[in-house]
Amino acid sequence: MLSISKYILMALVILSIAACSTSPTGRKQLILLPDSQLDEMGVASFQEMKDSIPLNQQANTNQNVQCVADKLIAVLPDEYRQQAWEVQVFDDQQVNAFALPGYKIGVYTGLLEVAENQSQLAAVMGHEIGHVLARHGNERVSTSLATSQALAAGYQLSGEDSPQKAAIFQGLGLGVQVGIILPFSRTHESEADQIGLELMAKAGFDPRESVTLWQNMAKLGSSDTPEFLSTHPSNETRIESLGANMPQPLAVYQSLKADSLPRCY
Repeated sequence: MLSISKYILMALVILSIAACSTSPTGRKQLILLPDSQLDEMGVASFQEMKDSIPLNQQANTNQNVQCVADKLIAVLPDEYRQQAWEVQVFDDQQVNAFALPGYKIGVYTGLLEVAENQSQLAAVMGHEIGHVLARHGNERVSTSLATSQALAAGYQLSGEDSPQKAAIFQGLGLGVQVGIILPFSRTHESEADQIGLELMAKAGFDPRESVTLWQNMAKLGSSDTPEFLSTHPSNETRIESLGANMPQPLAVYQSLKADSLPRCY
């Protein structure tokens, strides 16, 4: 068992050294794929969604969502601000939004019933754009690819097949999911929250509304899944983290002149 773990650890270390990158918050990342490949995947996924989910036809709704998106995009780093972002509102009761590699943003009408003002909508959209800026999609695919390759290499190097060997690697696969994949997902969510706070504040949206938004989300109910087995932090953890990261974005927001604040509604 020790030798198998050693092989897997060595493979992961080699991959990490070979493909190390840094996120906008300074966190080290494993990036194995070219961003252009993730962009192609994002564009294809977005088109599939447009083909399968009705698009909202209300002009005012689309204009308001586009306005919030435009304000956020205007404060992005040059390499992202200069891209041709596409924003769509999907007629669906999911309380959610997303941003994909390839510069695609989707908002579900269900979210618009929970986000009570433009700042709360900006909190969600800023969070989702934060995933793109931090290349979380690439990192998730890269981490999954690296761990699966490491497990495959360990399996090949660990001798003949047997029921005991199969059970060991099944346990290792579960350990990888709980010990690596899920924590990375929660890290991504927390990092996107932090980036989103900074973006919304720079764009003139009140970052304090991000806490109110998640309080609204908490009222809708939460999953019974323990946080350590979930891809997302609990509502309580998220609210606490937002509060801890609030001082700097709030200072940025309060430094803006009143006539520069966005008016999308």
